[in-house]
Amino acid sequence: VQLQASGGGLVQAGGSLRLSCAASGRAFSTFVMGWFRRAPGKEREFVAAIRRGGSSTYYTDSVKGRSAISRDNAKNTVYLQMSSLKPEDTAVYYCAAAISGVNWRESATYDYWGQGTLVTVSS
Repeated sequence: VQLQASGGGLVQAGGSLRLSCAASGRAFSTFVMGWFRRAPGKEREFVAAIRRGGSSTYYTDSVKGRSAISRDNAKNTVYLQMSSLKPEDTAVYYCAAAISGVNWRESATYDYWGQGTLVTVSS
């Protein structure tokens, strides 16, 4: 499985971005998909996850209410719509795919990772 993240860029505080992650290889609909991020000088952290059918989503508290994760299984793509962006959202964002597991907030649950896309939020 290969994951290709895109959509990052430079945005002013208060702005919006939509990240995309396209998957190829094994059936996309069988994966739980997640987004993580690594800010400069910090550990990688969970951002959001979405179950296989898209009916259940999970968010870290810092982005809840400002972000929406979604997926299009027909396009093998997962999205992360982020709004009201803050400078502290600046990070490299990674998409990840999990075959199984229950703790979607833990990076160890995920089997495949994309290369990351940089989001920079200026104040």
